[in-house]
Amino acid sequence: MTTPEFASNRDNFCYRHPGRQSFVLCQRCMRTICPECQTQGPVGVICPECMKAQRKAQSPAQKHANRRWGGGAVAMAGRSGRPMVTYVLLAITSAIGLLQLLPGIGGQITVQLWFRAAYLYPDLSGAPFEPWRMLTVLFVHGGFIHLALNMLALWMLGQILEPMLGRGRYLALYLISGLGGSVAVAILDPGAATVGASGALFGMMAALLIIGRHVGANVTGILVILVINFVFGVVVGGISWQAHLGGVVVGAIIAFIYTRTRRREQRIWQMVLLAALTVLLLVVVAFVPPALILG
Repeated sequence: MTTPEFASNRDNFCYRHPGRQSFVLCQRCMRTICPECQTQGPVGVICPECMKAQRKAQSPAQKHANRRWGGGAVAMAGRSGRPMVTYVLLAITSAIGLLQLLPGIGGQITVQLWFRAAYLYPDLSGAPFEPWRMLTVLFVHGGFIHLALNMLALWMLGQILEPMLGRGRYLALYLISGLGGSVAVAILDPGAATVGASGALFGMMAALLIIGRHVGANVTGILVILVINFVFGVVVGGISWQAHLGGVVVGAIIAFIYTRTRRREQRIWQMVLLAALTVLLLVVVAFVPPALILG
């Protein structure tokens, strides 16, 4: 379903097939391309013209390697449009989640990877300084149901977002949104120990909402799901709505950056803004008032 704004925006139609709507951009020239014109590259998809230019630019040794190995990496990528980053995240998180269920070692794995604000302020809490827990928390869960629901959400969202953004942007969205969730927990609920990928997943939902709205798609369904899940986390006890809130805010900011830096010549600005956002999150959590931690 599309809105009149989407239909009237020519940037939302394939440049080679003007009658075909699409959400996907060529990762080289940043023009909109339909599924027929897409060739999966190492990061995102490539249009036929950019693929042709890429092949012309290959050295004789690269061409020889492509012939020897049946087309090389480009051909292999073109045959596989799978969201590989999503699959890797699913595999790692599921493996760790299943190990958590084992008696004896499961609890130790959880304690080694979960997140508490105390691990950021050793002088105040006496705990070791382990800031990497702000990301490792994404890979541990509070039981099989928690793991299964989050992995289902990751699989569903990844099928849409990874091909749309490309692997690098997609992974950045996932990790920085998860970082944002941990920062929100440290500020708003510093005494809590949290587990789960919900911060990253809420960031992905917010990004899908922002990007969809930007291109004129009907995003009502996404908005309803996002609101229901957020309210559920606030109402039901034992769920870290703070991580959800942090993920939503950061995911929305990242999506805004992506929608404003779509063109190829803006890529450097995109990377600078993402780096600046990450640094800002770290600065914010570094200057949390000590009273919050002691409380």
